Amino acid sequence: MPNLEKDLGFDAFCGIAEQFAICMNDYLFVYDIMNDAYFITESAVGRFSLPGCLFHDVTENLRSVVHPDDYAMLQADLQQLLAGEKAEHELRYRWLGKDGTPIWIICQGRVLQDAEGKPWLMLGCINEIGQKQEADNVSGLLGAASFQERLKQLPTLPAGFVMRVGIDDFRIINERLGVDYGDRVLRQVAKCIESRLLPGQSVYRVIADEFLIMDLLRGEPDENKELYYSIQQEVEQTIARHNYEAVYTISGGIVNMQDMRVADYEEIMRLSEFALGQAKRLGKNQVYLFRQPDYDAFLRSRAISRSLRKAVSNDFMGMDLYFQPLVYANTEELYGAEALLRYQMPDGERISPLEFVPILEESGLILPVGKWIIRKAADMCRACRKKYPDFRVSINLSYIQLTKSPVFAEVMDALRETSLPPDALIMELTESGYLENSINVQKVWKRFKEAGVQIALDDFGTGYSNLQNIGRFNPDIVKIDRSFTIRAMQHSYERQLLSHIVNMVHSIHLRIVIEGVEGKEEQQQVIQLGSDFIQGYYYSKPCPREEFFKKYQIE
Repeated sequence: MPNLEKDLGFDAFCGIAEQFAICMNDYLFVYDIMNDAYFITESAVGRFSLPGCLFHDVTENLRSVVHPDDYAMLQADLQQLLAGEKAEHELRYRWLGKDGTPIWIICQGRVLQDAEGKPWLMLGCINEIGQKQEADNVSGLLGAASFQERLKQLPTLPAGFVMRVGIDDFRIINERLGVDYGDRVLRQVAKCIESRLLPGQSVYRVIADEFLIMDLLRGEPDENKELYYSIQQEVEQTIARHNYEAVYTISGGIVNMQDMRVADYEEIMRLSEFALGQAKRLGKNQVYLFRQPDYDAFLRSRAISRSLRKAVSNDFMGMDLYFQPLVYANTEELYGAEALLRYQMPDGERISPLEFVPILEESGLILPVGKWIIRKAADMCRACRKKYPDFRVSINLSYIQLTKSPVFAEVMDALRETSLPPDALIMELTESGYLENSINVQKVWKRFKEAGVQIALDDFGTGYSNLQNIGRFNPDIVKIDRSFTIRAMQHSYERQLLSHIVNMVHSIHLRIVIEGVEGKEEQQQVIQLGSDFIQGYYYSKPCPREEFFKKYQIE
């Protein structure tokens, strides 16, 4: 195989793309990562709002063609590619046509590396995924456009239902057995569906490995699910007849027509896609019947995700760090504070961390946000040390940060920038989220320990291998979760158990923080238990930096 970097350059790849473009409807591109140059075949310039076939300052110039709501998503993906964190690019998002109309595309590319292993070129193709497909030659079924035309012929909103069926993990079949075998599986599933259809039911292949069944007669949930189970059984029998060459399952999402406002193609596709996605999110190889409350929750999550992306792109607008004090149990003097992220939507709604933090983690936005938190927390600690020389700030780390970002370097950089010693920061590990990634986490944790940064095992008492994790991560501090604290305050058995835990932690020379102390009686009981530090509303709710400074007369 030739050395592409040696034998071909950027201009040569552009020339090859131009030649292939003559016989293609899609758009080919070449991205010179090292020189920040981008070439796309000429037909794309006539279709989209591009500055030309060839341009530099790529991420900024792409802003003119990418839909504003999708730009942050593209920018985040490109940053990962430029950093060498991944080698493949695949995004479905919107470009703007010459007249400003949003056009859905799928952009796929692969990064080539130079001799030193650094990202060099990305070669790829852009397809318009909104183009009409009347029929599908692989499955032998009519396509999405035919389904759309059928809907136009309906005078009113009919009874019945639609079911979207998808092959679970179809990509793995293509990767393991090849695209040709994948096409064979598609034909098998199409035949399985057709063989189990009843009068009045029709099926279409709408996209990739997904099929849409429409029934204009039946609308009862049991009838709907019965069709899915019948198709599922036929698929299992087909797999057995082929001697289990490929074992796969199907998921189904059902939407009753009465749950739709109109028999509108866009609404049917949108709701059925959600329903199928829910079936897969619930474990795959099952059927899900559309529920409006679930969909409303999904839409809210998506709206928050979009808002968070905009916030990150706009210098973390709407995000703030609150601080809750940690006090010595025996003297009630200030020891430090825990930094807690808060977020307010542009409309003024304050979102609970329990709701937005998982979205940050799922989207990968926790990486830039986590870096921002570390810097803000370190700066706050520096200011507090002017009055409290031994003040410390505790920072919660996501497992995404520990496994997918240079979090150790980010912490070290923040310490250098603020001239803080390593023990000024405490890194908190929420034990319930790290068990599967314990090997990777231990490596990072070891580096923190060797550098002198303190670590704390958070939420102790909520997981299922607490003692094992103490040995695994060798923390400096163990934090008792509030739910455990409440039980200990209410029941003598739990209180005795907590007392034994405190003694055990002290016996191996670790310190303990009891969280969730809200009243005087609880505070006295915690002191009697021998906790080193206390955290809770009894001393203060989490508050903004300025309020914290005022409360403790800092600056």
